[in-house]
Amino acid sequence: MKIRFTKMQGCGNDYVYINGFTEKVPQEKKPEFVRFASDRHFGVGGDGVIFINPSDEADFEMEMYNADGTRAEMCGNGIRCVAKYAHDKGLTDRARFSIISGGKVKYMDLTVENGITKAIRVDMGEPILTAAEVPVVSKNEQSVDEEIVVDNEKYRMTCVSMGNPHAVVFVDSTADFPLEQIGPHFENHERFPRRTNTEFVEVVSPEYVKMRVWERGTGETLACGTGCCATAAACVLNGKTGRKVTVEVLGGALTIEWDEKTNHIFMTGPAEFVFDGELEYEG
Repeated sequence: MKIRFTKMQGCGNDYVYINGFTEKVPQEKKPEFVRFASDRHFGVGGDGVIFINPSDEADFEMEMYNADGTRAEMCGNGIRCVAKYAHDKGLTDRARFSIISGGKVKYMDLTVENGITKAIRVDMGEPILTAAEVPVVSKNEQSVDEEIVVDNEKYRMTCVSMGNPHAVVFVDSTADFPLEQIGPHFENHERFPRRTNTEFVEVVSPEYVKMRVWERGTGETLACGTGCCATAAACVLNGKTGRKVTVEVLGGALTIEWDEKTNHIFMTGPAEFVFDGELEYEG
């Protein structure tokens, strides 16, 4: 069968986007299709596949898969791309609307110029700090600045869920950190029942940090929107930054604000089309 798709990226976090209103991949075939489409040599190539579907609970549903075919609850860069796709491809003419992903509804606020979406501000909701809900195995109610032993080395981590699990670790230098060696050991550590995304963060100033991320089911990516949100929360919890911070990732930068009044985290950043295409799938 032939499946039409759109390749998009947010700060270099690239996914294959499928319009679920018109393109139909059988549900039981989706993991296999995702692995094929995500392959950078034999498929389209990307950090995963996102289906943009109709929803009874929001204006749209984001059905997200990692590159290895596993389901994921949420992707901050992905949801901005879904918002741009929905508006710029004519699925809606509104600049404010809702998207549900992993059972959680998020609200979009688009900056539009001449019909083109230039930036998206997403209300990412409240960060989940209760250890059992992240989830992370901990003796404490919250896992803030806790010791963890990974690959025989001791680290300090702060765990946050933004609808998906994150472990944030502060390091002296992100450039020098051996991410490819350490990342898989964090992801699959026994303290994370559903595995975890891991952010390694270098604090530059109270308003600016650098971050590299090892994403669950994918590996290192150029950006992670929920990871930037978790990073900002961890920075505040550990007294590293103020509540509004720029998070620089390999693919760009996002502005993250943890609003004290509402306790919601707001993420602002770009999303871009790369190309449209048609994929021949024999599944």
